[in-house]
Amino acid sequence: MIISAHSESWPLKGSFSISRGTKTSVDVVVVEISDGSTRGVGEAVPYPRYNQGVEETLEIIQDITSTHGSELTRDLLRQQYPPNAARNALDCALWDFEAKSNATSAWQIAGLSKPVPVIGAYSLSLEPPEQLAKNAQDAVKFPLLKVKLGKDQVVESVAAVRDARPDARIILDANEAWDINMFERVIPALKQLEVEMIEQPLPSEIDVTLDDIESDIPLCADESFHNADDLQRLTNRYEIFNIKLDKTGGLTEALILADRVLSEGKKVMVGSMMATSLGLAPAMLLTHRAAYVDLDSSVWLAKDRQNSICFEGGILQPSDPNLWG
Repeated sequence: MIISAHSESWPLKGSFSISRGTKTSVDVVVVEISDGSTRGVGEAVPYPRYNQGVEETLEIIQDITSTHGSELTRDLLRQQYPPNAARNALDCALWDFEAKSNATSAWQIAGLSKPVPVIGAYSLSLEPPEQLAKNAQDAVKFPLLKVKLGKDQVVESVAAVRDARPDARIILDANEAWDINMFERVIPALKQLEVEMIEQPLPSEIDVTLDDIESDIPLCADESFHNADDLQRLTNRYEIFNIKLDKTGGLTEALILADRVLSEGKKVMVGSMMATSLGLAPAMLLTHRAAYVDLDSSVWLAKDRQNSICFEGGILQPSDPNLWG
């Protein structure tokens, strides 16, 4: 079994902005596993917010594969290495390789039901209110909108989207941009605007202040939430937990974590970094457990991979097994 890794850069159609900055391309790491006749692949997105870069990720993968070679397994990865983009790429490639080697599907190996089409969130990039209104109107076929926000014009931005799309379900993502004073100030107005959920309003370092707050809108943990240890300390603050494979270190841990979230009486959101369809495909196995599915990043690409995931009319189709799994 030969394991290799390389980086790729995929341009976006334009730009995509959140409170931390703007992207015009997606930089990913791809792992390939081959035995000469069968090839498995996995994609990960090293994320600077978590102190991960492309070159560092490639070095970690090289170190792991040099140490273990063909003895590498998903269980070994989970037990011996921390969750990060490198582990995710390797883990997902191992799933794909196992599925293709045995002429089966990853969902069958995992003991899951066959993936089915689901409603997915369509993200609106951080923009001034008037542009958000236009973008919301342009997304008229998408019933669930996820609005990216910063710390300026929060209520005005959501009101613009609501006026443009009175029919839409709206969820918000502040990407840690607010402080507790802003949070308490905007919640009543956002409740009036029928916001369903707010994702990561406060920086992870200070979200302990949410323990003493009764929010009228359910909150979702993203940047604060990576593993089971995080779950235990966050259940008083959040009702929903965003599982991303680059945070959990792969599909193997993500499936376990989803069960733990549900066992706590909480809800799962499945999301991703800005990735190609190859990075999204493994996460599709979590959609049947998720109250919210946020796997639309590939629609922002100027060009996606062959056999890409279809997301039209707000419906996210199961991934093609020729792509992954």
